Parts: sequence; C-alpha cells; structure tokens
Amino acid sequence: MDTSDRLELTTRHTQEVVTDEELADLFEDREHPTAYIGYAPTGEMHIGHFTTMRKLADFVEAGLDVTVLLADLHAHLDDAKSPFDLLDARTDYYEVAIRAMIDAAGADPDAITFVQGREFELDEEYSLELLRMAAETTVSRSERAASEVVRESDSPKLGGLLYPLMQTLDVKALDADIAYGGVDQRGIYMLSREILPDHGGKAPICIFAPLLSGLSGGKMSASDAASKVNLNDSPEDVQEKLTDAYCPMGEVEDNGVLEYVRYLVFPILDERGEDFVVERPEQYGGDLVYESYEDLEEDFVAEELHPQDLKNAAGEYIADVIDPIRTALNDRPELLAEAYPEKYE
Repeated sequence: MDTSDRLELTTRHTQEVVTDEELADLFEDREHPTAYIGYAPTGEMHIGHFTTMRKLADFVEAGLDVTVLLADLHAHLDDAKSPFDLLDARTDYYEVAIRAMIDAAGADPDAITFVQGREFELDEEYSLELLRMAAETTVSRSERAASEVVRESDSPKLGGLLYPLMQTLDVKALDADIAYGGVDQRGIYMLSREILPDHGGKAPICIFAPLLSGLSGGKMSASDAASKVNLNDSPEDVQEKLTDAYCPMGEVEDNGVLEYVRYLVFPILDERGEDFVVERPEQYGGDLVYESYEDLEEDFVAEELHPQDLKNAAGEYIADVIDPIRTALNDRPELLAEAYPEKYE
C-alpha cells in the first residue's frame, strides 16, 4: 500500500490532522508507525465511542501498530468520575466493549494492544518525569489544556491539573508516533506537542475525530439517556430513540441522526460493500438507495428525503451494527453489574 492510500485510510472520517505533512513523512519513513488512543473508564460506553473504533479498523488496515490505553487512573483523577474501588471492574467492562466494537467495525481486536494505565504510570521514571513536568507547567496552562475534557468546577481538584500532564507522558511511555482521540482532546495534545520534546519525547502527530451531536440536539450528554444510543440498547430502544430524535427537515447542523449515519453507518456499509437503503411505500416514491453519504445529505437538504424515513432507516442500521456488541455484553451481565452496581444490581 503506497503512502497516498495509507493517508486516505488514516485520515478519512476525521475532523483534523496536526499535521498532514508530518503524517505523510511518517508513512514514507516507517512501515509500521505506532498510534494510540486512551479511554478513561468512567460512564458506560455508547455509540459515540463506536465512531472512534471504526477509525482504529482503518489504522490497522493502513499498517499502524495500535495501542488502546485503558486509562484507569485518569478516570479517578478527573473529579473521581470513577470511584477507586470500581476502577478494575470498569476497566474490564471497557476492554470487552471495545473489543466487541473493533470486531463489529471490521477489524481483528487481537491485532490491537491493550494496556492499563497502572501498568506503567506508577513506574519510578514516569513519576519523576511527571513531577518535573508539574514544576514547569503553570496551573492556568494545565487548566486551559484540559478544559474540554476534565470536569470543571469553581474549586478544581489537583487531579484534574495532573490529568493533561499524564496524558502527555502517556504518549512518550507508549512510544506513540500518533495520538488519536476526539477533538475535545485537542487542547491536551497541543500541550503535548509543546512540552514533550523537553522531556525526552517527541511531539506526536495528532488525529482528531469529530464529536457527535446528541439525538436530542446539541452536545451528546452522558447524563441524558435520550441523547445517545447505548451499546446494550435493544433494537426497540434504538428505534424509539431515533424516532424521538431532533432531526428538522432539511437541517444539517446539530443533527445527530445525520451524524450517526455519516460517521458510523456509512463507513461500515462501505466496508461491507453495501448501499444505504431507505424503504418507502410505492405511493410515497418507493425505496431510496444511496451509495454515499453526500448523496443522502443532498436529498435531505433538498427535502427529497423526509426526516421520519431517514430515522426509520437509520434506526434499523444502527441496531444491526451494535447487535454483536449487545450480544457480547448480554452474554456477560456481571460486567455491567460489577462496573455500575448502582444501576445494574
């Protein structure tokens, strides 16, 4: 596979690359560059996470060595979003869910390395470098870097200030050429590019995924069950959420239904070599068949595709996509019960 093909695979369906030139040079120099993404095991995983899993499948196909960091200490440092005594249970659940998503996205989960934060973040060398970095970084710089990731309050915890410094050191510890994550991670990785070379590392190339809008409009919220599809939602639950979703006729902005279709459904259909089919009665024009998301959006904006028809089709495809993940989680009910006892016990 030549460099242009690897670049296309690695960058498609992303929001930003910092920088394209550095990524092209990396592929010219290295047959198997390294990439990592970190997940702090806090709340239940949902379909927003799945879009990043689809990207990992592209990374593997492009010849990248991929590591998933299960960032357990980060989950506790971020205002104790995960109680310390639940970290192991939530880490176990996250790994099973992530493996199931990678498999559903068309990649082999065994081709990806899984690492838990505590496996290296408590090492003497790491701890010493963290203290050196803390001595050189201002409170305001750390707060600014983490503002889109760490829970904000009028009286921030010290853990939230260490969070971006640890994430920076994770890049070095995992020897990652590429740092991948949602665009909300941008502030942290720009800090990493700025300070890591002074601490024995290299400025990572950064690839950012878009953040999906919530189904109820605006930003997807972990506390709003109606704003997202959970990985263990039944087909009926998925269809109900899509039916009630914010999807005004002809409007693209903040339209979570369109974003699900664009960043999750179409990439997986492309992998399968299938089209997106909207089933309609003949009296309403018959079925619509789309080979590309761009054609679908064009019809939606032109009001040739009705929101309810889009919702019906999207609900079926999304339910189908998450079906193997739902099955994997339902086969091991103890995972959720142990990770979130307040909800599942």
